[in-house]
Amino acid sequence: MKDSRKEIQRSRMWRYFLDAATEVIEEDGIDHFTIRKIANKAGFTSSTAYNYFKDLSHLKFFAAMRFMSDYLEELPSYLEKGNNTVEKWLYSWECFCKHSFAQPKIYSVIFMDNLGSIPEDLLEHYYKIYQNDLIGLPEEIKDIIMEHSFAKRSALFIQPAVEEKFMEEEDIEMLSDMTLLIWKGMMNTIINKRRNYTQEEAIQMTLYYVYESVMNVIKPEKRADINVSYTKIAE
Repeated sequence: MKDSRKEIQRSRMWRYFLDAATEVIEEDGIDHFTIRKIANKAGFTSSTAYNYFKDLSHLKFFAAMRFMSDYLEELPSYLEKGNNTVEKWLYSWECFCKHSFAQPKIYSVIFMDNLGSIPEDLLEHYYKIYQNDLIGLPEEIKDIIMEHSFAKRSALFIQPAVEEKFMEEEDIEMLSDMTLLIWKGMMNTIINKRRNYTQEEAIQMTLYYVYESVMNVIKPEKRADINVSYTKIAE
């Protein structure tokens, strides 16, 4: 019974700090994310927050997850547009780019920032502690973050394209890694203002390079079956 009460209290405190962190992001933006602001909003001290999170980046990481809801809600409607695995995969990239470039710093925290450990280990650690209430998100979002490796999920998604005779098995891993690197490169470019792209231009350029990467591995006789395309912007 004593251990059960401790678990309930620990989960309650976890939620207090995550709720406060989410509010700080909504009110001040993720650039102004500090442990003092979060602790004050939660009604506790900064040192108390560190009893539940090893590092500020961990709290930021989990709070940022809550801002993926819009993307996950819209994703099914994008997938429905595709008539085969490759088309669905391209449309999934379109949805991801739409939402990630609308909130570049949020998605950078989730997929690019240094967390002091690899995301899979971080998630496993926190999930063991707070397995009954990971971060207050629906089950479908929990499923995605517990399989955090974006490239791995991407590879699993496009795997049926091999059975559909669009590409060879050996192309799957390379394609999933390459397209993720394209997105990360553009995201880094936008966040650091290395080029003066608008949000729409960043989306268009990323989708163009993703599309070209895909078409390079599609078997020539199957290319006519892909009725999705993206064009490069004029520079």
